[in-house]
Amino acid sequence: MPKILVTGGCGYIGSHTVVDLIENNYDVVSIDNYSRSFPKTLEGIKAITGKDVTNYAVDLCQLDELRNVFQKERDIVGIIHFAAYKTVPESVAEPLLYYHNNIQSLVNLLKCVTEFGIQHFIFSSSCSVYGNPPSLPVTEDTPLGKAESPYAYSKQIGEQMITDFVKSGQTAGFVLLRYFNPIGAHESAQIGENPIGVPNNLAPFITQTAIGKREKLSVFGSDYPTRDGTCIRDYIHVMDIAHAHTLALQWLMDGKQTNNPEVFNLGSGNGVSVLEAIQAFEQVSGLKLNYEMALRRAGDVVAIYANNTKAVAQLGWEAQRSLNDMMLSAWNWEKRMAEAVSKQ
Repeated sequence: MPKILVTGGCGYIGSHTVVDLIENNYDVVSIDNYSRSFPKTLEGIKAITGKDVTNYAVDLCQLDELRNVFQKERDIVGIIHFAAYKTVPESVAEPLLYYHNNIQSLVNLLKCVTEFGIQHFIFSSSCSVYGNPPSLPVTEDTPLGKAESPYAYSKQIGEQMITDFVKSGQTAGFVLLRYFNPIGAHESAQIGENPIGVPNNLAPFITQTAIGKREKLSVFGSDYPTRDGTCIRDYIHVMDIAHAHTLALQWLMDGKQTNNPEVFNLGSGNGVSVLEAIQAFEQVSGLKLNYEMALRRAGDVVAIYANNTKAVAQLGWEAQRSLNDMMLSAWNWEKRMAEAVSKQ
């Protein structure tokens, strides 16, 4: 069982990827300092997989602490790096926080790649690196546009850092996964998206409004040049995203890489507006959501969705779950969290 280090393993996408790795016979070690996650996520992972995952509550920006993990876990063969701050409005308000955390953590990990001879590295990137693209859908060859937020720019910098690192003569293989908008939860409802404070992503704000945690949902922008005036995104089920990381890792380990780093878009290939996402939730839940139209939000891209043919052809990956599946799993997870609170 190859041992894989997952940074941010207790976070949203990280925890679902840990589950998928275990189910595909990988041994997993996590680093997560719980700054944006919860220790109870490990219980959910165990409930699904039956495995106790070791997590080191280490800040990746502290190189000595990070090196200690690699010294203890000498047989790590690959890294999947999720640990980063990811909220667009917060990055606009606190850019230095994002530049420090998202960039310094990657610098330290790359130092450990060299020191400890790590051969396989998957970087959690984002469709935000494309900015407002001139045409849709975006392919991996679409030029990177002006970053619309410090968060997006930190992902662009991360990709460039890895590219320069490879050019310097490093032998590790790198994959950059640019994914679009992960939503939903594991079908068991044991793990899911659990943002700290007020959500900035659409799906948890929808479910928190429906469950009564939030009075109403604000739809930011009704005058965009789209079919209904609201932003368009490419929503993808978090377990489909998770499985893509496992496939990309195996692709690296099988020696199929010809370009280093290699880039893959991970999206459904379909653009969905904010209002269409709300309608999908209302359909699967049978509820009428309380929402209102509001002014545009700084840092938001107008519309973006993926051409995913490269990931389908090379990784053998495809998005298997529908928008209704995504919304239903997110709703079941929200209800399960509410039941857990009511029992306390």
